Amino acid sequence: MLGRNARAFAGRVFTPPAKLLLRLGVDPDAVTIAGTAGVLVSALVLYPLGHLFWGSLAVAFFVLSDTVDGIMARTLGRTGRWGAYLDSTLDRFGDAAVFGGLVIWFARGGDSPLTAGLALLCLVLGSLVSYAKARAEGLGFTADVGIAERSDRLLAVLAGAAAVGLGAPVPVMTVVLVLLAVASLVTVAQRMAVVRRQALAGAPEPARGA
Repeated sequence: MLGRNARAFAGRVFTPPAKLLLRLGVDPDAVTIAGTAGVLVSALVLYPLGHLFWGSLAVAFFVLSDTVDGIMARTLGRTGRWGAYLDSTLDRFGDAAVFGGLVIWFARGGDSPLTAGLALLCLVLGSLVSYAKARAEGLGFTADVGIAERSDRLLAVLAGAAAVGLGAPVPVMTVVLVLLAVASLVTVAQRMAVVRRQALAGAPEPARGA
């Protein structure tokens, strides 16, 4: 729900820049890579320095601006598997940078090993959420379910970090990460359950280890 609403809003805001970039001859893949680079720099530079609010604001901008490449690709009629693959792969870099930057800050300047550990746990669980869906699709199943999709996880962690950056106590971020970890675990379980139902219903099932 949050992801669809965010994409709709971003689509309205970033359609004019997308059309301008196309007129300038910019390739959609270049925009995808540039957006990921912006997330990496914002999260791995600003977060470790303790600039949680500005870091979150910058990451949010680059994440939303990632909509630009999709608009450009659709306008050019170039939507396809390569674009989806590139987006998904670079998204993993972005997620690692966001949670990694928070781990560094809370383990050092933020002086909260518990929060740092929870951020690391959320990074690992987020990867499992993505893998559970990707592996299912690779085996011919669908697993498009879950209460903690990537956009929801990012919204939660960015909001929590921004709040702490504006003066909220660190336990606010700790609670956000605990809830995020639980939601991620539930999402993995939901995806495993829906794939199991499909498998037992007679969907083609490859040999184990294939």
